[in-house]
Amino acid sequence: MASSDQNKSLLNQNLPKSSLDQSNAASHPKTDDVDHQINDQIVAGWSRVQDRMRSDLGDNVWRNWIKGLDFGKMDHGVMVLYSGSSLVASRVNSQYADRLRMYWQAESREIRQVRVEHRQHTPVMPEKPYDKPVSSHPVDADQGATYSAQLSATRRTDSGDELGGVLDPRMTFENFIVGKPNELAYAAAMRAAESDAPSFNPLFLHGGVGLGKTHLMHAIAWQIRRRDPSRKVVYLSAEKFMYRFIRALRYRDTMQFKEQFRSVDVLMVDDVQFISGKDSTQEEFFHTFNALIDQNRQIILSADKSPTNLGGMEERLRSRLNWGMVADIQPTTFELRLGILQSRAEQENIELPQKVMEYLAHKITSNVRELEGALNRLSAYSSLFGMPVTIDTVHEVLSDLLRASSVQISIDAIQREVARYYNIRQTEMHSKRRARSIVRPRQVAMYLAKNLTNCSYPQIGSRFGDRDHTTVMHAVRKVEDMIAEDKQFSDDVSMIRSLLNS
Repeated sequence: MASSDQNKSLLNQNLPKSSLDQSNAASHPKTDDVDHQINDQIVAGWSRVQDRMRSDLGDNVWRNWIKGLDFGKMDHGVMVLYSGSSLVASRVNSQYADRLRMYWQAESREIRQVRVEHRQHTPVMPEKPYDKPVSSHPVDADQGATYSAQLSATRRTDSGDELGGVLDPRMTFENFIVGKPNELAYAAAMRAAESDAPSFNPLFLHGGVGLGKTHLMHAIAWQIRRRDPSRKVVYLSAEKFMYRFIRALRYRDTMQFKEQFRSVDVLMVDDVQFISGKDSTQEEFFHTFNALIDQNRQIILSADKSPTNLGGMEERLRSRLNWGMVADIQPTTFELRLGILQSRAEQENIELPQKVMEYLAHKITSNVRELEGALNRLSAYSSLFGMPVTIDTVHEVLSDLLRASSVQISIDAIQREVARYYNIRQTEMHSKRRARSIVRPRQVAMYLAKNLTNCSYPQIGSRFGDRDHTTVMHAVRKVEDMIAEDKQFSDDVSMIRSLLNS
C-alpha cells in the first residue's frame, strides 16, 4: 500500500474534477477513509479498463497479455502497471500501451502515458477477481547471462560434436511478432517456456515453410535457459537426431546415445517429418519419447503438417504425437506481414518508406523468410548505391521474387491440369463415380490443392462435390504414401506440379 501522501497525490491525479471538488469541499477526512476511497476508484477504473481491453482484443490476447497486470502507481501523469514477467511487460509496452492509455484517459484526463514495468511483488491494489499471470518464476531482463554467453552455453560437446544445435540469438519471444494466424502457437510456446512442469506434453507446432515454427522453438529454449540455467535443454533437427543415431549404431555406442537423450529435461526436435518412412529412427525416437514422458520431462516438436497428416509415420508414434497440445501456425495476414517488416526494419536500422513496406506486405505472401530476404536485398541496394528505396526500386531489385509471388494457383486450375494430364473430364472431379481411373486423379488434385493453396480441408472438400473434410484428409495421406512407394507415380505428381507453376 502506498503512503498517505502518495495516495493523496494519486487521488488528485486519478479522480475526475467533480470528485476532486467534492473532496476539497469536505472537512478533512481521516487518512484511512481517503485510502479506502482511492482504492475503490483504482479498482473500479482498472476493472473498466480491463473489460474494454478484453472486448477490444478478444479473450485469447487479453488472457495472455493484459489479464495478469497489476496497478502500480501514478507518476506525474504516467500510469505504471506491474507484471510478473519481463516478456509480458515488453510485449504490452510495444503493442498495447497506446490502447491502455486511451482507456485510462477515459477514467482520468490527467493520464498522459501508460507504462508496464517488471516487478515481482509490488501491487498496491486490493485483490482483484482477475487471476495472476501463468509464470511462477518471473524473468528479469537484466538477470542472467548475455546472449553471447548463452550462445556459448548451447555448445555442449560430445567427442568434438554438439549434442544439440546452436540457437540463434535473434530468435526470441521479444522479436516474434504475434497476430491472429500464430497467437495460439505463441501462447502455447510461452506457456511451455515459463512452466517448471509440462503443461501439455508433447507440444507440437506445425505450419508451412517460413511461418515461424523454428523461431518459436529457439525462443522457448532461450527462455527456459534464462529462467533456469541448470535445466538441460537440447534442441536439434530430426535430421541430426537420425544422424547421431546412425553414428551410434555404426560405432556400437547405442547405450551412450540412449543415456544422452533420455537424461535431458527438455527435448526439442525440429522438422519431425524428416523421419517419416525411416523405420529404425522412428523406433528409437518412439522409445526416447516414452522414456521422457514417463519421467515427466518436456518434449517440444515441430513439423510442416499436423501429426494426423504426417505420412510415412508409424501409427503408434503418430498417436503419441497427438497426446498433448497441437498448435498450428496459419499463413500470414497482411497486417502480420506489415508488422514483421516494421519490426525487422527497426531492429536492423533499415529506413524504408511506409508505402514500400505496405507494398511488400501485399505482394510477398508466401512466407516470412522471403519477406525478410526482400527487406535485406533492398537495404543492401540502398546502401551500395546510396539511393532511397521507392516502388520502382522494388520492381527493379525484386523482379524475380515479385514474379514468383504473383503466380496464383486456384483449385479450379489444379482440377483442370490434373484432368488434362490423366485424360478425364474436369467434371469428374465433382462426380460421385468410384472407378479407379477417376478416384486416383481426384485424390491427386485434392493433394495438390492442400499443398499449393491456403484452403482448409473443408474448403477443398466443398470444391470436390461437397465431400467431407475427412475424405480430403484420406486422399492427401494416400497420395503421400504412394509418392513414397511408387517412383512413377511420384514423377507424375511432380510433373503436374511443374506444369501448374510454369
